[in-house]
Formats: sequence, C-alpha cells, structure tokens
Amino acid sequence: MSSLFQPFTLRDVTIPNRVWMPPMCQYSAAPEGPETGAPNDWHFAHYGARATGGTGLIIVEATAVSAEGRISPYDLGIWNDTQVEAFRRITRFLVSQGTVPGIQLAHSGRKASTERPWKGGAPVGPEAHGWQPLGPSPIAFDDRHQVPTELTVDQIQDVVGQFADAARRALAAGFEVAEIHGAHGYLINSFLSPHSNHRTDAYGGSYENRARFALEVVDAVREVWPDDKPLFFRVSATDWLETDGWTPDDTVRLAADLHAHGIDLLDVSTGGNASGVRIPTTPGYQVPFAARVRSETSMPVAAVGLITETEHAEKILANGDADAVLLGRELLRSPSWARDAARELGGDVRVPDQYHRSV
Repeated sequence: MSSLFQPFTLRDVTIPNRVWMPPMCQYSAAPEGPETGAPNDWHFAHYGARATGGTGLIIVEATAVSAEGRISPYDLGIWNDTQVEAFRRITRFLVSQGTVPGIQLAHSGRKASTERPWKGGAPVGPEAHGWQPLGPSPIAFDDRHQVPTELTVDQIQDVVGQFADAARRALAAGFEVAEIHGAHGYLINSFLSPHSNHRTDAYGGSYENRARFALEVVDAVREVWPDDKPLFFRVSATDWLETDGWTPDDTVRLAADLHAHGIDLLDVSTGGNASGVRIPTTPGYQVPFAARVRSETSMPVAAVGLITETEHAEKILANGDADAVLLGRELLRSPSWARDAARELGGDVRVPDQYHRSV
C-alpha cells in the first residue's frame, strides 16, 4: 500500500492518510463588529472543499489567541465564544467527510497589524483597524514594520494564559488536533532566535532562556488540551542566517525538549524571522530539516516546502524523511489532490456519495 495512504495515529486520534493541509491565512474575517475574527462562508467553503477532496488532516490557518495577536485585522481569532460557535460549523463538516480538524494557535508578535498581502501588506494604524505590535525586544522585523513594544514579564505570562484559553476554546469548537505556531518570525519564534531576542532577563540570552516562553506556552496548552488528543508545534528550523540566528542544531535540541513537554509532532518549516535573506526554494527544500529531526530524536515530523508531485510526496514518506507531508500552495490549486493521488497510487480515500460518478 502507498505510504501516503497509510493511517497515522497520535495518541487516540487516527488520521486516515498522510496528505495534510498546513495553516494558510486567508485574511478574510471581519475586521470589526461582533463577528470580528470569526470564520465565515469563505472559510467554510475553503476548508470544506479540501475535506471533500480527501485531505486527511486540515490545520486551520493561524488563529490568534488575542486581538493583538492577529497578523492583520482580517485574521481569524479564537478569543471569544462567538468565534467558537462559528468554528463548530466547519469542524462538524470536516468530521462528516472523514477529515480530522486541526487548528493552529498563534500570536503574530512584532509582525502584527499589517494590511492583507494583496493590498501590499504594509503596517496599518488605528484608522485601518490596526494596533501596536508586541515583541520580545523593541526591534522591528524590517524597515516597513513598526517597532514593537517590549513585553514585560507579566505581559508574557498573560500571553501564556491566552494560549491556554484559546486551547480550551479550540476543544469546545470541535478540533481534534491543536498546533502551536512557533515559526515564521511570529511571537514564539522571535523569542527563540537571538536575531530578534536581545533580552537580558530570564527570557533572553542563553538557549534555555530563549526557549523558556515556548515551553511555558506548551505546558499551559498541554495542561488543558486532553491527554487523548495530539498537540503539534510548528518550528522554523533555521533563520537562514550565517551568524547570530536560530540554527538546525537549535531545532534538534528544541525538538527533544518539546517532546519531553508533551508535543507529539513537529511541523518543520524554515525562515520568516529575518528579512532580506536568500532561501534556496527548490522542491522539497525544507524536507532535510524534518528528516534530521526525525533521525536524531524520537519526535514524529511533518515535512513542507514546494511538495507538489505525487511521486515526490510518496518518496519522502517511503524514505523515512517524514511521517506526513503538508501541501500548501498545491492544495490551493488542487483541492482534490489527495483523491487524485490515491487514484494514481492505488490508495484509498473517502469519496462523497455525490462525487462517486467521478471515480
């Protein structure tokens, strides 16, 4: 049987195949009013299409644990009960199609309060629903972004609590998998990296101090997230900097620490914390980082990064480089990629009764 279409069990949750959808922001929620941050018809149709297409696990886009944790005013959030109720409609449908619903819990940190990408992505102020970003140190991501306010220790603890509250709401909303966003230059990632964290207190300096916030968030979420449900962590395995950045060695060390604190799978990406770096974006360019974590620790991993072809995805799993593949842009282009791949490889995915004539 195809490796892509083997079920995968973490704790008591079995994901029917290894074709997964990573978080990809849609920037389509209401920026103000009672429906602020809540998923709407766009999100229902978007995620529903990938579920009917056979995707085994769908991880809903970066969902902010607080209003100021959004990347843009148009991001999803899970800081109130209105948002929870709106998510229930989506999770119910995903489950009805045999897809496991997951959610990425996020805080954007110093990269917050920006316009939607197709509107240029520039910082926005209060006149456009913006706010003051927060970060580990008062260092802007680049010359376009605002200088963030440095979080106090008390504010750090408030954010830890926001992640725990968001996890409780995610459970109430019907999600089976939660992922903590520790990648791409957002708040947790910016604490991890010496490039963006210049603190001199217990949350800066040494590896142990820079990892403290991440591990506190994990502990707080794991405490409220049920023991029978898996918890993921998304990491940027490298800043792609020659000096003074987060490195693959750091990632291997962090993976072991995360596993000891109750993380069940590492979602391995790269970059996003340093502007102006050159990244060799070729098909599968991030897979070696996942493969190294898998070979040097006991942590299961998922691989990402320009994985588009069925044969390539199958080879990644067959070679033991990862336990699953996350297809981003390809699932935007082809919502039924999993069903098409199953036909090509002789695998098996659930086909809705309404679509049987297409088999």
